[in-house]
Formats: sequence, structure tokens, C-alpha cells
Amino acid sequence: MHGINEKLDQISVRIAILVVSDTRTLANDTSGDLLEQRVKVSGHELADRKLLRDDILDIRAQVKAWIDDPKIDVVVSSGGTGLTGRDITPEAITPLFEKTIDGFAHVMHMVSFQSVGVSTMQSRACAGVANSTFIFALPGSNGAVKDGWDKIISLQLDNRHRPCNLLEIMPRLNEK
Repeated sequence: MHGINEKLDQISVRIAILVVSDTRTLANDTSGDLLEQRVKVSGHELADRKLLRDDILDIRAQVKAWIDDPKIDVVVSSGGTGLTGRDITPEAITPLFEKTIDGFAHVMHMVSFQSVGVSTMQSRACAGVANSTFIFALPGSNGAVKDGWDKIISLQLDNRHRPCNLLEIMPRLNEK
């Protein structure tokens, strides 16, 4: 069976949002606003939200702090995944990954193709896990944030999603 098993009670996780942009402020951060709204509507807790400039060391330090914080279960970033010289989010966060969630990029491209066609090839959206924290890097456009959250991340962060979801394996991420 594929879909949501309504017989189960939903489990809430704590999510930190990072928006990476040289041009946005908290006052005009529409992709961050979209993510925050969706996190809350999905029944999860917004644990923190930051907006940082495109700086590898600053981005890496913030994501590392969240990975080290036992009160953060998931990090979702928006922005900096393109091909320009200032797009450095993957370079900042992938060294922190203990494991890469390769399937996320593939599925993100499939979903994005439905919205933007072959322009999806310009995205370097990625995901991984570190210290039992799931990390997702989405493009900065509102459309990509909606696609990534609505059609992928929210489903995988819903313990009722079948046939499987990321929350089922969360307690076992640090197994040796």
C-alpha cells in the first residue's frame, strides 16, 4: 500500500530552516516563510530559522551546530544549490554528511521536471544524514521549495507514510 495510514498517530519532529541568500532578508524571505508554514501545517515543530549569506564557513558552522544539537532532528535549507559562483550550499554541507541520501536528488529532479522541465538539470539539490540528523538542501525558488517539501520531504517525515519513511529508521541511524 502506498500513501498515508490514517490509523497511526503522527509523530512530530523538530526542524531547523536555513535560507542561504545574498539578496534576501528575513522581511522578504518568501521561501523561508513557505517552509516555516509548511513545517507547522505538517504537524512538526520549528526548532530554529536562520538566513545566511553565501559563505561556506558560515553555512557549514550553522548546519554543524544544528547537527550537534540533540533538539534538532531535521535541517532543511533553501538556496545556494545552483551553478553560479555564489551557489555553494552543497560544498558547505556535504562534507558534514556521514551518509548521502542519493535518492533524494533523483526524486527531486523527477518532481522538478514536472514543474520546470529540463531546467531541473541546473539544480544541485542534495540530502544526507549526520549524527542522526537528516539534512536536505533545496533550491531557493518558491516553486522548488513547494515541490521539495510537499512532494518529497513532508511525506518522508510522516511516520504514517507507507510503504516506508525516514522516521521509521531515525532511532537506528547511529547503530554500529
